[in-house]
Amino acid sequence: MKTSITHWLCILLILTLLPALPAATLDDATRQMARDIFKQLIEINTTDSIGSTTVAAQAMAKRLLDAGFAPEDVNVLGPNDRKGNLVARIRGSGGPLKPVLIIGHLDVVEARRADWTTDPFQFIEKDGYFYGRGTQDMKVDDAILVTTFIRFHQEKYRPDRDIILALTADEEGGNFNGVGWLLKNHRDLIDAAFVLNADAGGVTTVKGKLVNVDVEASEKLYADFQLTATNPGGHSSLPVPDNAIYHIADALGRLERSPFPFELNPITRTYFERRAPLETGQTAADMKAILQTPPDAAAIARMSADARYNSLMRTTCVATRLAAGHANNALPQLAQANVNCRILPGHSAEEIRQELVRIFADPDVAVRYAGGGNISDRAPDAKSFPPIVPPDEVLKPLARVSGDLFDGVPIIPEMETGASDSIYTIAAGLPSYGINGVAIDQDDVRMHGRDERVRVSSYFAGVEFYYRYLKALTSRQ
Repeated sequence: MKTSITHWLCILLILTLLPALPAATLDDATRQMARDIFKQLIEINTTDSIGSTTVAAQAMAKRLLDAGFAPEDVNVLGPNDRKGNLVARIRGSGGPLKPVLIIGHLDVVEARRADWTTDPFQFIEKDGYFYGRGTQDMKVDDAILVTTFIRFHQEKYRPDRDIILALTADEEGGNFNGVGWLLKNHRDLIDAAFVLNADAGGVTTVKGKLVNVDVEASEKLYADFQLTATNPGGHSSLPVPDNAIYHIADALGRLERSPFPFELNPITRTYFERRAPLETGQTAADMKAILQTPPDAAAIARMSADARYNSLMRTTCVATRLAAGHANNALPQLAQANVNCRILPGHSAEEIRQELVRIFADPDVAVRYAGGGNISDRAPDAKSFPPIVPPDEVLKPLARVSGDLFDGVPIIPEMETGASDSIYTIAAGLPSYGINGVAIDQDDVRMHGRDERVRVSSYFAGVEFYYRYLKALTSRQ
């Protein structure tokens, strides 16, 4: 693995010296179309609770059909009327190359109007930003991809292979993951040589200044754990020391004070090696210090204070939900919490469940795995997929297009600190690479949070990026 990653870095260093593609500016009609599609997607509620990915999939299908796509190349299908998926295809020149599949999810995380300064399901432009749920994760990329498909069709572009777009349900929650469902029920519609996942990678900026382009080469494993404490209950005037709420609260307090061990893998080590020269002062020094053998403990502590870097250096588990009690004047008979973990490659959910049991050190707190709509006493033993190095056919056009659009900033392999639908495609034997061209400030990551937003300029740069990248990827050189 070390050899292949070193080979990758050498390729990237060489490719940044290749002539860049000529610059291009979006015309007014393309900008308006891209904005309209983005607005339409943001204003369709696709949350698991009350939303519908089918409505969004049908809306995007209509866009493609209205642009002239053949009906047989645009499909909306799914397991029920709320969990629809869009699969669209641009026909290639009929050569021997298998298709390239691009995946992105249509569903978004829940958002409450009371928490936001704007309506999360209204597309608002102000102060140079687009606001709304999905402006970072990931309707921004869905809109870019639909726009790109329409532009290609308008130009009568014939790639050297078919290009398939799958916009799917339930990546953010729910029980009907669209990528998994399509692979199981309609593999023929999305079978491909490899996959581009627009829900990973990206362009890192600091206060709008370009720093580097990220390419996903690994990602953490997602796992939820249900903590449960019970008690016979009784009158609140007769408190007992083994209050179920106190057991849960104590367990979560111990979790907060018990970070998982520092750990680097080939991808995160490479990330910090290449990122350190782009930093200054203490941050640059600390990035170099954590790479030493042994790593510098003080540097680890300082780096851990930054949530982004902390999540790259260790497995993280955090409480996300609490529920307890049944009446104000009664002792709680049941208290529960959800702990969400993002697990480093090389470790399983069951390994982390057992570690949580050790941290809590309380036999009255049951720790069960919550996954797929079920609660079980044991978690899966499967681990995240190993690092995947993109081949030259993926990296070369990326280096050329990024060199032009993003001023030649370094391309750095990264480990996604979340998780993505690549777990399904990789498990199905489809090599998958996380690539997108939307720039996000590293200190303004608002996905899953309130007032989610993306710079207007970043969105339109992303529109241009995927248009040019897919052309470079699928044009005969």
